[in-house]
Amino acid sequence: MNMLDATRNTKTPEGAATGRGADDRTVRRRWFALAVLAVAQFMVFLDETVVNVALPSMKGDLGFSQASLAWVVNAYMVMFGGLLLLGGRVADLSGRRRVFVAGIALFGAASLLAGLAQSQGILVGARALQGVGAALATPAALALVTVLFPVGAERVKALGIWGGLSGLGFATGILLGGAITDLASWRWVFLINFPVAVGTLAVVTRLVADSRVTDRRGFDVAGAVTVTAAMTTLVYAVLKSSDYGWRSPTTYTLFAAASGLLGAFAVIELRSAAPLIPASVLNRRATLVPNLLQVLLGASAISTLFLLTLYVQQVLGYTPLQAGLAYLPLAAGVAGATVVANHLVPRIGPRPVAAIGLATTAAGLTVLGHAPVAADYATDLLPALLLSGSAPACPSSRSPPLRSPRSPRRSPASRPDC
Repeated sequence: MNMLDATRNTKTPEGAATGRGADDRTVRRRWFALAVLAVAQFMVFLDETVVNVALPSMKGDLGFSQASLAWVVNAYMVMFGGLLLLGGRVADLSGRRRVFVAGIALFGAASLLAGLAQSQGILVGARALQGVGAALATPAALALVTVLFPVGAERVKALGIWGGLSGLGFATGILLGGAITDLASWRWVFLINFPVAVGTLAVVTRLVADSRVTDRRGFDVAGAVTVTAAMTTLVYAVLKSSDYGWRSPTTYTLFAAASGLLGAFAVIELRSAAPLIPASVLNRRATLVPNLLQVLLGASAISTLFLLTLYVQQVLGYTPLQAGLAYLPLAAGVAGATVVANHLVPRIGPRPVAAIGLATTAAGLTVLGHAPVAADYATDLLPALLLSGSAPACPSSRSPPLRSPRSPRRSPASRPDC
């Protein structure tokens, strides 16, 4: 007999009030738990962009070369992207809260290590550990949200808040990174994560119950290791091509190794009982094309931010804070395009919206690629930044068709929300 049944049987006003009070407390507890999970997830989103504006300062303090500096960004992104699907699978089988706590703890410890780093190797290694922590925490947190909120309006609202964190973290990260670097030190870009992680760990175990799926299939560790190694080798080949030369045997060997690892990953996925990427995803154009576009947009966004940061600070002479402020139109373009897309997709469908967004983004990147050495911000950069941010980020993320979290075939932690 549940609490509501008991209050009906007592037939007393006090009992009914007690039932309503318990329900109110449950709702408040649920939304407070969402706030805690959201803060932690916001921290992970923030770290994708907050570092960019601080890159020139890191280069000067630790003696990075222009090519090796890219590893401060790439070490995080490669580990995050390569292990994300495995992290979701581990969360499903080992317990979402347990994996979330482990991921946030690792992320916080790695942030502290990065903030105290005195060498290039320690900083890059700490960034890689941050990526591993983010890969564990992100899918586990999303699954916990779907467990907290039942299917219906509440879950849609909660996931809408969750999806909005991506654009907010993007905008805040750019501005916050510039402000912290300019007013304090680039080290605080990482150190601010540590108290947030500690606070999250202190609260989440009291608010959120653990959950998992019952499934005898194991982890596709081989697939995760292979695809991460392939991406790392490919990034290394591109970055070192300037040293070895594009026609160097070393460059050819590195690209061949990356191709071989990707081929091995494909074979592993076809034979795995619990593949990271099910064959049905690749066989359906409705899922393959959008995800491929997201990969291309993500790659262009990361490379654009990296090069633009060096351009505005090292060529145009902007301070880190000025660089952060200069990026705000780009963030505003992303946020505005997402809002517009959410209204247009139900009316005209996703294809026209995606086509318009991709075309305007390509136009903006083309203009940025031809920016002069002595560029004027208002005429040369501002229009290009607004156009470059016009590709909507996951327009359907406000109401993804999630199944029950108990489903072993497609659990919330193991599927992307785009």
